Amino acid sequence: MKRNLICLSLIALTFCASAQRRGRRPNTNDTISSNYSPKELFAPLHFTDKGNEFHSANGEPGPKYWKQKVDYLLKASIDTATKVLSGTETISYTNNSPDNLSYLWVQLDQNTYKEDARSNFATGGGGRGQYTKGYELASVDLVIAGKTEKAVYAVTDTRMQIRLPHDLPANGGKIGILIKYKYSIPPNGGRTDFFSTKNGTIYEIAQWFPRMCVYDDTTGWDTLPFLGSGEFYCEYGDIDYSVTVPSNMIVAGSGELQNPTEVLTAKQLSRLTAARASDKTVMIRTAEEAADRTSHQKPSPTLTWHFKMFNTRDVAFGTSNAYIWDAARINLPGGKKSLSMSVYPVESDWGRSTEYLKGSIEYFSSKWFVYPYPVAINEAGHAGGMEYPGILFDGMGAKGEGLFSLIAHEIGHNWFPMVVGSDERRFAFMDEGFNTFIDIYASDVFNKGEYAPKRDGEYAPNKGNPADEIQPTINDPKAPTIMTAADAVGGEYRHPIEYFKPAFGLVLLREQILGKDRFDYAFRNYIHKWAYKHPQPDDFFRSMESGAGEDLGWFWKEWFYNNWKLDIAIIDAKYVDAADPKKGINVTIANKEKSAMPFTVEATYKNGEKFRMQLPVETWIQTKAITFVMPTTGEVATVKVDPDAALPDCNRANNTFTVK
Repeated sequence: MKRNLICLSLIALTFCASAQRRGRRPNTNDTISSNYSPKELFAPLHFTDKGNEFHSANGEPGPKYWKQKVDYLLKASIDTATKVLSGTETISYTNNSPDNLSYLWVQLDQNTYKEDARSNFATGGGGRGQYTKGYELASVDLVIAGKTEKAVYAVTDTRMQIRLPHDLPANGGKIGILIKYKYSIPPNGGRTDFFSTKNGTIYEIAQWFPRMCVYDDTTGWDTLPFLGSGEFYCEYGDIDYSVTVPSNMIVAGSGELQNPTEVLTAKQLSRLTAARASDKTVMIRTAEEAADRTSHQKPSPTLTWHFKMFNTRDVAFGTSNAYIWDAARINLPGGKKSLSMSVYPVESDWGRSTEYLKGSIEYFSSKWFVYPYPVAINEAGHAGGMEYPGILFDGMGAKGEGLFSLIAHEIGHNWFPMVVGSDERRFAFMDEGFNTFIDIYASDVFNKGEYAPKRDGEYAPNKGNPADEIQPTINDPKAPTIMTAADAVGGEYRHPIEYFKPAFGLVLLREQILGKDRFDYAFRNYIHKWAYKHPQPDDFFRSMESGAGEDLGWFWKEWFYNNWKLDIAIIDAKYVDAADPKKGINVTIANKEKSAMPFTVEATYKNGEKFRMQLPVETWIQTKAITFVMPTTGEVATVKVDPDAALPDCNRANNTFTVK
């Protein structure tokens, strides 16, 4: 079999070479109606800047790349009667930039719940209908060279500017910020909330402390307000936090619990030890114990849970007296271990949650980058599907395939943007799109493809062909492009533009343009080089081109910067010699729309056998139509372009030609 395939390949190459010697002239160019312009698509795509000492031309961090470091010491308590979180925060900020800083900017995301918040009007609406006072700041102080003084600050919507008495020196200057604050936890707040269940109240606590804005070498201070759709952009550092709650409540938080003997029962400690050594899910707190609201009660009225997380951009936690809790070991490359855990109310059908979480992390770790945190938690609630480092807030009603898809997607965010720290408010595709792409293949692998194929179930619930599912977006003249800022993408376009189209674009790159080996090598290199750093879109584009050895400017242009259509059509197919079908077929193919792609042509013989040829994207670099010879060994019934319907061709009616 292999020998025959090699012979066919040699025959194909001989015919192609012969066609090239004859010029392969597209003699039908002048008669074909087409919107395609080779000089427009293949004009050089100039990046926004040349490579420099900070962002190299090969898409990697330059020799002088820098980023700021922010460490947090946090202490919080929740008053379950008033639903108020009170906190004290110590920020240790290190200015690694080459610039002296006269002021600092801090994110105040809880202010998005105020009645006059900009987010209430960003989508054309008049507000959400229920509000809080946002952050109520009791004090803001600075610690400079060991001395504490009151800070001069100004709050604007979800940002606070701290005006320094003296510039913070470049290249390692340090300053401390002390903040005392409180806020009312919003009911059903979307990303952070509280709500009632059969056995008690669940609190999902996120964006719960003032966080430093990013200062980078591209934008300077990144001060985009938090409007809701655009997510986060945060600096990296170590976070040490403590949460005080009533003693009958469990706290599940990002990072590793530092004082388990102080907050867990002997039975829970024993079960947790067993889970660390088990590939099967182990119950830490059963449904019966969760129904007994005093089952976790300690002698004191409150307990303080202490966590630490290193080299992270954020932390979040859930807390409740209603949690069922289970866990299992995660096996990572190199013999490393982590812990998969789930907490959920009795109403949730989450018996396989920890298994799904474990399987997804093991796959992503073996394929792309090893999961860096000691624990991963899936928490059930109303947030519906929201990710933070080491913890997910997933919809408590999800189950089966829907739960697996949700978990795979949300934990995938620990690679994008928790490890590869992109700016979600400006470039959602580097967050949602990249993550949607990697969880496609997680579905193919998990439990031997139990829930495969997954082609972005939210957008294509019937698992249709993604090349066809994307057509309504490409054909919609009002649709924004992938490069549109996250908050500028309307709700009806958010999923197709931020999730589905960029993910499918990477599938095209991997499976049709570069091939799996070249793509995987370049994509893996991009992840490793930008881990815990802040890449820009150009860094990704350059990194993929350099790592795969391909100029992809045409693809970035048609797919990311524009919503251009693709229509590859067979115009004609006839024998070179009508008297002898074995002398080959002259095939004429045209590109009728503004995009281009490499493509496959398949000839089906009258006896049912098939033969394929692959043509590169350079087919279209000078012309809108091409005539070439397909080798044949007998009579041909039909010739078809893109026989697997893998390309986003907007008109498949002209893809097949019957040979007469």
